Amino acid sequence: MEKNIGESDKIFRWAGGLAIIIIGLVTKSWWGIIGIIPIVLAIIGTCPLYIPLGINTCKFDKK
Repeated sequence: MEKNIGESDKIFRWAGGLAIIIIGLVTKSWWGIIGIIPIVLAIIGTCPLYIPLGINTCKFDKK
């Protein structure tokens, strides 16, 4: 798959995912597991929802 998540997008996904996990741990809720999703997507570099919407936050050098 083509990468469609840029560097700043990855940072926000990491921060949001960690925040969701921490909130889940503090509240002792299983909902904190959802925080894994944005972290995995940041690691992979591809967001499946961006594909049909035509969104790409990667910056490519056109040489």
